[in-house]
Amino acid sequence: MHGGPATAGDGKATKHRLERATVLVRSSGADFSGEKSHGMFGPHLILDCYGCPHERLTDVELVYNALEDCPDEIGMTKIMPPYVFRYKGVVPEEWGVSGVVLIAESHITIHTFPEKGYMSVDVFSCKPFDVDRALEFMRNRFHPEKIDHRVLGRGMEYPRDMERVEQIVRCERTDVAPGILASIEEVG
Repeated sequence: MHGGPATAGDGKATKHRLERATVLVRSSGADFSGEKSHGMFGPHLILDCYGCPHERLTDVELVYNALEDCPDEIGMTKIMPPYVFRYKGVVPEEWGVSGVVLIAESHITIHTFPEKGYMSVDVFSCKPFDVDRALEFMRNRFHPEKIDHRVLGRGMEYPRDMERVEQIVRCERTDVAPGILASIEEVG
């Protein structure tokens, strides 16, 4: 938001920005595999997996293989092998296995907490992917009792189409200009 006096034009511009900046929260069935995602940088799938078997959450090789195989499964381009390690937290029961694989489109991460039966997964991509396929891939590998998931639309104002960006900027300038002119007139 900008400072300065409020004007009638600010409401319209603010509403426009809020509509475009709204975080997309999707449940199962979300389609980020095609044209519906054209107005953002990309989807970010967030998984909270509960009740995972202890032995799966302690298995460094399983986490490595999941990160190795997931990009191909969802049509992404792996640009390095996964980096996976066992760690010990400050709180003794918060140890686990963490890993990341960089993909040309962004990254995939896994963090496990075996003593809690919990695992978090992030799949962030600048290109659309089948969210349900990624969710099922992780379900089949780690066998959680429950998965909570969200998909955020990242970079809602990312300038993919420069012509569209120019239109948005012109619109916002038109909305803000009357307020600036009124401020100048008040001072002058």
